[in-house]
Amino acid sequence: MATFSVEIVTPTRVITEENISYLRCPGVDGSFGVMAEHAESIIALTVGEVKITTDGKDKFLATSGGFIDISSEKVLLLLETAELATEIDKKRAEEAKKRAQDRLKQKDGIDPMRAELALLRAINRLHVANR
Repeated sequence: MATFSVEIVTPTRVITEENISYLRCPGVDGSFGVMAEHAESIIALTVGEVKITTDGKDKFLATSGGFIDISSEKVLLLLETAELATEIDKKRAEEAKKRAQDRLKQKDGIDPMRAELALLRAINRLHVANR
């Protein structure tokens, strides 16, 4: 089976993965998969789970969005954040979820869109952490 490499770039680190057979990403229009020899494209990503399959084993990452650049040489993920499931602090994510829920209940003096996005990111991190 043909494979490809993935480079994940965030403001704080770079992760390189080799011998990828399948990659699933959260596109703004829905999740999509990438396999070797995929058509070249640039796609916007949203909050969600990135799945990387290498040698029949899956790795999961939580992301808060960015872009994917699929080329014939490799796949480049330019992400705002990327946390491996094993790196996620569940207690911190639960606290962030509760804070966002409390803010949404207040309604006065808050930015509801910001609170909803914070809640979505916390829920996503908890989902990925439980993989």
